[in-house]
Amino acid sequence: MNDSLLTHEPMIRGTVFALVLLAMVGWEVAARRRPQEILRRKRWPGNLLIVALDTLAVRLVFPLAAVGAALIASEQGWGLFNRVTAPAWLAVLASVVALDLAIYFQHRLFHAVPWLWRLHRMHHADLEFDVTTGLRFHPLEVMISMGIKLLVVAVLGAPAVAVLIFEVLLNATSMFNHGNVRLPVRIDRWLRLLVVTPDMHRVHHSIVRRETDSNFGFNLPWWDRLFGTYRDQPAAGHLDMTIGIEDFRNVHDLRLDRMLIQPFLSPRRQTKRKRL
Repeated sequence: MNDSLLTHEPMIRGTVFALVLLAMVGWEVAARRRPQEILRRKRWPGNLLIVALDTLAVRLVFPLAAVGAALIASEQGWGLFNRVTAPAWLAVLASVVALDLAIYFQHRLFHAVPWLWRLHRMHHADLEFDVTTGLRFHPLEVMISMGIKLLVVAVLGAPAVAVLIFEVLLNATSMFNHGNVRLPVRIDRWLRLLVVTPDMHRVHHSIVRRETDSNFGFNLPWWDRLFGTYRDQPAAGHLDMTIGIEDFRNVHDLRLDRMLIQPFLSPRRQTKRKRL
């Protein structure tokens, strides 16, 4: 069972990734939330290539990834759920929730520590907000994030199936909550009690820093309410808010090469955007 899970993990994750990406692209075409000034052909090549680089980097540096770490922890008896007796369903559920809480605090850490923010700001420097924004993370950030995740998995003794469920959910919800999709207000109001919705997470991508430093959740929405970082709506409204950060606002910053070196560049103020 364990060997089978490890063998099929890339296929499971890849299949769900492709299905959710295609579904979100179709949704964005059918029910767009915001008009987009920058054409997809200027943004999507970099955003899609960066996720390919991220995947390659993780597989090279962490060949077994988080599921493999869970299997090793189980074999060695490391972590809470490998030392206490608990129903399997409870261990899986508690591990998924605990991992999500860890990602929430990790996200806050990447905003609070200057050198980590230099890595994470590449995600926020996208000049539009759509499903591919949810894939846009610097490879160094992804590897640091994986290192933190491996540590949390080992401390928890999380079951391998729980780690796989969490990884699939996190990837899928990241694409969902970055979607440029329209939801009826009533549905959004109720849905954001269970999962981070696009309107909830879009606030986090506002150019206004107090809004950027809110709504840190990717999957479960409860942590922002519990820890006082929840913001219901952007001050300017979803149609008039400005996406991104004050620096790196030229279209050429959306190229893959510029994205990769961005953490090592000094911030600059740009009052005019290059013509599209």
